[in-house]
Amino acid sequence: MKQITAVVRPGKLDAVKAALVAIDVVGMTINDVRGFGRQKGQVEIYRGNEFTVDFLSKMRITIVVADDKVEAAITAITEAARTGEIGDGKIFITPVEEVVRIRTGDRGNAAL
Repeated sequence: MKQITAVVRPGKLDAVKAALVAIDVVGMTINDVRGFGRQKGQVEIYRGNEFTVDFLSKMRITIVVADDKVEAAITAITEAARTGEIGDGKIFITPVEEVVRIRTGDRGNAAL
């Protein structure tokens, strides 16, 4: 099993969710996050004053999938979140040793 954490633009959240549901990924956790990458923030103008926004709003999507669904999930996220502009986001993949469903005690892939 792998945990996939994707950081994407807020406007792409619904598209990413739909793409993941289409490949039968049924559970996900969503967090509002702020950060910056290569773009190092952006310059905004508010009431005639210019200021730099150091941290941009992003959405962090966390899912856990079986090993055989990892590539499909990565492809779905990438295609749904891509705009071709700087700031589209990143995907991180980490191994998961065990999953336990609290309600039933199911473990491993059965708990997903």
